[in-house]
Amino acid sequence: MKRQCRKAERMWRKTKLEIHYSIYKDSLRTFNVELGKARQSFFSNLINSNLNNTRTLFATVERLTNPPNQIASEMLSDSKCNEFASFFSEKINNIRKAISTSPSYAEVRHIRPQYQKEDTMSAFEEIDSKILEEIVQHLKSSTCYLDTLPTYFFKRVLNCLEADLLEVVNASLLSGTFPNSLKTAVVKPLLKKRNLDNTILSNYRPISNLPFIGKIIEKVVFNQLNKYLNSNGYLDNFQSGFRPHHSTETALIKIINDIRLNSESGKISVLVLLDLSAAFDTVDHNILLERLENLVGLSGMVIKWFRSYLEGRGYYVSIGEHKSKWTSMTCGVPQGSILAPLLFSLYMLPLSQIMRKNQIAYHSYADDTQIYLALSPNDYSPIDSLCQCIDEINSWMCENFLQLNKEKTEVIAFGNKDEVLKVNAYLDSRGLTTKNQVRNLGVILETDLSFSSHVKAVTKSAYYHLKNIARIRGFVSSQDLEKLVHAFIASRVDYCNGLLTGLPKKTIRQLQLIQNAAARILTRTRKSEHITPVLRSLHWLPVIFRIDFKVLLLVYKSLNGLGPKYIADMLTEYKPNRPLRSLGSSQLEIPRVHTKQGECAFSYYATRSWNQLPEEIRCAKTLVTFKCRLKTHLFSCAFIE
Repeated sequence: MKRQCRKAERMWRKTKLEIHYSIYKDSLRTFNVELGKARQSFFSNLINSNLNNTRTLFATVERLTNPPNQIASEMLSDSKCNEFASFFSEKINNIRKAISTSPSYAEVRHIRPQYQKEDTMSAFEEIDSKILEEIVQHLKSSTCYLDTLPTYFFKRVLNCLEADLLEVVNASLLSGTFPNSLKTAVVKPLLKKRNLDNTILSNYRPISNLPFIGKIIEKVVFNQLNKYLNSNGYLDNFQSGFRPHHSTETALIKIINDIRLNSESGKISVLVLLDLSAAFDTVDHNILLERLENLVGLSGMVIKWFRSYLEGRGYYVSIGEHKSKWTSMTCGVPQGSILAPLLFSLYMLPLSQIMRKNQIAYHSYADDTQIYLALSPNDYSPIDSLCQCIDEINSWMCENFLQLNKEKTEVIAFGNKDEVLKVNAYLDSRGLTTKNQVRNLGVILETDLSFSSHVKAVTKSAYYHLKNIARIRGFVSSQDLEKLVHAFIASRVDYCNGLLTGLPKKTIRQLQLIQNAAARILTRTRKSEHITPVLRSLHWLPVIFRIDFKVLLLVYKSLNGLGPKYIADMLTEYKPNRPLRSLGSSQLEIPRVHTKQGECAFSYYATRSWNQLPEEIRCAKTLVTFKCRLKTHLFSCAFIE
């Protein structure tokens, strides 16, 4: 088509006839229309295939709106790849050398087993083709350089490969071995920030990618191991990382609820965010295997499989067409793997005993661990227990080849402003430098829990992405544009919005303005036009109602075994002292509070909002029915005719 357009142009320039000019204009118009359709089709396919892969979507939008982040030309060589490989390896070795380790693993070996003898897991179960297909189709379609076929194509032709693949997976499970050919990772250096010098090795972080077939085997093992751990209660209740029905939001809701209730009682809360240096990369294989055997009861073919899985691993660095020599990995859980977060959680299991012994509350999300406690304004003695707990944690870390980064460990106090200043001064005298705000699992926390800095950061980020989306809306269809808005804008506005309960309207309004701007861009509505009809036409709940939707959904899930136990423990079924009509109406007991902090606490706000719902919504039989009825109810409340 482009060739025909050029041909028509040449003819017109040659003859200068009006008829040839008209033919040229028609050809050019047709070419531009078809080019636009081709662009839309390309980006539509890209968006639809990566709806669950925000990183790829982000990279696509960045590539369209900003100049690409180039690796320096002098980095494009085999020798530089080898330098990267050596740099990444030496970094881990230096951390392990700097750690003061105990002379033996005696403490590890003599930990009293937590499992009962009959509860051991000694063998994997074979899987059938139905389970295999379900696992393959649900895995992300990320392709590794070592893969023979692109992952998206692999999924399409799965029926042709299913028998052979099933044989490979079951052979691995039954023989207790992980194929050596799937133990090599391809590492690509990624610049940490766009404005950093791209010639300095320390400005890059390693992004590891593993063969797709290896991930399939890992997912099968993960499912069976996770089922065994959950059925026997071996996982820590306060470890929320990479567990079904758990998230960063549920973890933060638990922590912030405890802090708000402490403030309700007139107490000051002290929160310590522990920072570990390259935690996943320094895990000791011998200690990990002993933990799997002694703490959770893995034995026989299962422990043999994990030993095979960890041994003989390596990687090479790849930049463009260049790559480094193969480098062995003698420690750490494989980055980018499916099993790594779960294995790390099991590696960290004994750590909770230290917090319990010192009567310090804690919560973890993968390698992010935080400890916190409450203290009365006139009694700072609990801080002594906190300092002792941190020292014991540091010692335990050293014994387990983990490095606690004290410089990056952050401390913050919450409560009355004047009392917080006094506590901060005392903490500083004990060597714990405090801050007025910290970033915790992606949420900015301030001493007064106003979330004003967090909302400001969300609005800044959302407007940046909204501007980029507005610049490319000519390249994508309206349906795909809405998908981008949900992926980049709604996801940011909704992230951990369950923490924003009870905040002032002026704070919520900042988030509402983002949603309004997104709706205007999507529908091409002018600023002078009223936004309420636009939100109604898009079936978008306003921000305040989205918060209520999130909170009430979490309540329903927790009451029906689809949420974390620590959330369910905040909710108490209402039981009147004498028979009343409300008996059996699925209502919850509302805790008594007397302060604004108490009213903002999840345990109060959620139960009060739950009791205000119509009974037919609270008593919904399924999650799908509940969500449908709840959104309809909130929608009618938001847009009263």
